[in-house]
Amino acid sequence: MAELLTISETDLKKYLSDIRQPSFRTAQILQWIYQKKASTWEEMTDLPKDLREQLASHFSLDSLKLVRTLDSDDGDTTKYLWKLPDDKLVESVLIRAPDRRTVCVSSQVGCPARCAFCASGKKGWIRNLTSSEIVEQVLQIDRLLHKIDERVCHIVFMGMGEPFENYEAVTEAIKILSDPKGLHISHRKITVSTVGIVNQIRRFADEGYKVPLVLSLHAPTQELRQKIIPYARKNPLPDLLMAMLYYHDKSGRDITYEYTLMAGLNDSIQHAKQLAALVKGHPCTVNLIPYNPVEGLILKRPIKEDIEAFRQVLEEARIPTTWRYTKGKDIAAACGQLALQTVS
Repeated sequence: MAELLTISETDLKKYLSDIRQPSFRTAQILQWIYQKKASTWEEMTDLPKDLREQLASHFSLDSLKLVRTLDSDDGDTTKYLWKLPDDKLVESVLIRAPDRRTVCVSSQVGCPARCAFCASGKKGWIRNLTSSEIVEQVLQIDRLLHKIDERVCHIVFMGMGEPFENYEAVTEAIKILSDPKGLHISHRKITVSTVGIVNQIRRFADEGYKVPLVLSLHAPTQELRQKIIPYARKNPLPDLLMAMLYYHDKSGRDITYEYTLMAGLNDSIQHAKQLAALVKGHPCTVNLIPYNPVEGLILKRPIKEDIEAFRQVLEEARIPTTWRYTKGKDIAAACGQLALQTVS
């Protein structure tokens, strides 16, 4: 059975034509899915009953089953655990802010990058998600928000997985999510975060994508970065930064370097000076993220004074910085905390 969320409008229109349905049915079906938030064919009441039955026999609307949700104590974050058709599990996160509702989506089951501070890659990579499985994380959460007159308005590819190791599905998902006949979320409000794969960043630029791009930097030198991110061995830091600048030049988007601060590993004043020298003159923002604890790892979060001192070095060098407020830490939904799950 085909996944309807990945069927193009053209292919859907052809299918309906082949079964002798008028062309306007295509727009009706897409409106039911993306604007009216229908989750079953039975809800599509302006479609003939025999057509609904025929569509139900050929296309699936949902492939993800919601296993459980966890809400943070402050109510700003909700973590969703989904069961995939093959019984694998992935997580996504809804982050509430006064002016937006952001969904952090996963692109893989597990992660091949195995970053030292991150839970997602502790057991390695299991499989890629399909574009439908990616889109559906957003769509199902959007349906839930629709019931309280809210909607998803921002998407970040910062959940489980390395998006550029699932390039085809991720880019197809971006097209569906931004389509005016889909969820119609602007490219400006879709962010992709990568540990840094040079050839894929350049490909992303050459194919004309204009979404904000975030590089998980986490170290100011190649030697230290290789210890934190094993993928760095295949993607030397000078080549990686050149690829990020290339993306900026092609897309017109400023870039973000994420830097997870880990006590005693990459948070010294010397590291801050090296980082300032490394990105000086780049059209970028450095987003500082205090390490979020992961069970089984001995890394520690820096104290507030050390974070402030690190940031001051960057600001004195006129490097734009942000200090990410940790959301969802109490339910293991913060940066680096999403992990492979089992259900007893």
